[in-house]
Amino acid sequence: MHNLERLLARNLGCSRAEARRLMANEPGELPSKVAPESLPLNVEIGGNAVCLHDSYHLMLNKPAGCVTALSDPDHATVAPLVEKAPLFAELRPVGRLDLDTTGLLLWTTDGTWLHHLTHPRSAIPRCYHAALARPFQPLPRDLVLRDGHRPKVLDLRQQEEGEMHPSLARSAEATTFASVTIAGGAYHEVRRIFAALGSHVLFLCRVSFGALSLPAELVPGAWLPITKESVEPAKTTSA
Repeated sequence: MHNLERLLARNLGCSRAEARRLMANEPGELPSKVAPESLPLNVEIGGNAVCLHDSYHLMLNKPAGCVTALSDPDHATVAPLVEKAPLFAELRPVGRLDLDTTGLLLWTTDGTWLHHLTHPRSAIPRCYHAALARPFQPLPRDLVLRDGHRPKVLDLRQQEEGEMHPSLARSAEATTFASVTIAGGAYHEVRRIFAALGSHVLFLCRVSFGALSLPAELVPGAWLPITKESVEPAKTTSA
């Protein structure tokens, strides 16, 4: 059972003392405990409707020009883009996208799930669309980057510009377009993969993470709520 006072404090971003005061001012008696299965729960506090959550997950279409951080002394951050989301103070981005990389960025309040999604052992596929300065060489059987890292490339293919996600930036310099799916996400991994193949990434957009794809209609800077199951569907076992 969840304590209503604590849920209110978390969802309203206030102290428990303030939540207690708000509860005391309600004309009707509010329950002190909330069953987990009843969440999310809509309540009315001070004449305002409040939806109570114990956890929250969302997808953001990250725009270029901001860093994946809660604060940064030199650059704009992605944090203000999700500040209207439930449990904002507890939300954390799942991994990072570079300053000028766009696309799918997951957020969650569940630290255990965040660790699972980002741990190399989980090997969750992420697909990127890339605009390249020149064609790339065929992928060798065992690609080794300069630092000795062996990326796990699940799929790599050249594509037409019209097949690219709308959130991928374009320019006249781009001569080649490609999609690449990797399991993992080491530092600048996709850019380093194409560099090793003789090309250069001009623009990069993450278009999927696990089973979740970035909707074409979700504009840069906008977000949508998601479920864990949309990222990692339950595995079925054959009889």
